[in-house]
Parts: sequence; C-alpha cells; structure tokens
Amino acid sequence: MQSSVSSDVELFTDASEWTAWSSLGDPVLHIELRKWADCMIIAPLSANTLAKLANGICDNLLTCVARAWDLEEKPMWVAPAMNTAMWKHPVTDEQAKKLEQWGVKFVDPQAKRLACGDFGMGAMASPEEISSAIVREMAIS
Repeated sequence: MQSSVSSDVELFTDASEWTAWSSLGDPVLHIELRKWADCMIIAPLSANTLAKLANGICDNLLTCVARAWDLEEKPMWVAPAMNTAMWKHPVTDEQAKKLEQWGVKFVDPQAKRLACGDFGMGAMASPEEISSAIVREMAIS
C-alpha cells in the first residue's frame, strides 16, 4: 500500500534520526522534536512499543522521543492496539501500570473485529475518541 504525504508536511523517519547528527553541537532530532511538540500521542501503540517504553528501550525515533519526553511538563497519550490475547496478557497490565505511574495517559482499546479476524478487546479507539480525550484533558476549545 502506498501512502502520500502532503508537501507541506515534514516526515521524519528512523533514518532521519541516525543521519541528521554528525558532530558535537549539531541538533539531535529526537531532542528537537521533544522541544517542539506540546503533547505526544502514540496511536496505535503496539504491544512491542508498549514493552519498549515500559523498559526504557529507545532504538528508533519514536522511542527516543518518548524516552526524552518531559512527562511533568507535557502530556503524553497512548492508544493501544493489539490482539485480545496480547491485551489480556499479564505483562501488558504491568507495563501499562508502569507507564500510568509515570504520567502517561491511556485511551483504552475497544472490542470489535481485529485485524487478525478475531473479535475481542484490543482494537484502537477511534480517532474521534482519541482526539476527544485529548481535548477534554487539555481543555482545548
């Protein structure tokens, strides 16, 4: 599947993170993004990325920005999306609780037909639900 990005949108990839910096004093992309953004939203949040965040692993641009995020100053939301068996696994609850203790806000998944064909809890909340949660929390009108 091909996707297109409007020419007025700057797209950053893992390669951007690894190639942007060459010497001491150069801007570091994940730090610049952290400074620039008012809030962080990870949607969908896969089981893999949840595990990385909960364990401090920062091996790509997204997890590097998240690791550098100042949770006391700027809010972060996540919207999990994974198979029901993954969502119900005990480690998922442990990892989610750890992130919540740090101040990360969750927009819980919903029950419906999943990408794998199963029916159950784990589908990402709708974009409307995610944006409503953020608007409510930030009191944006």
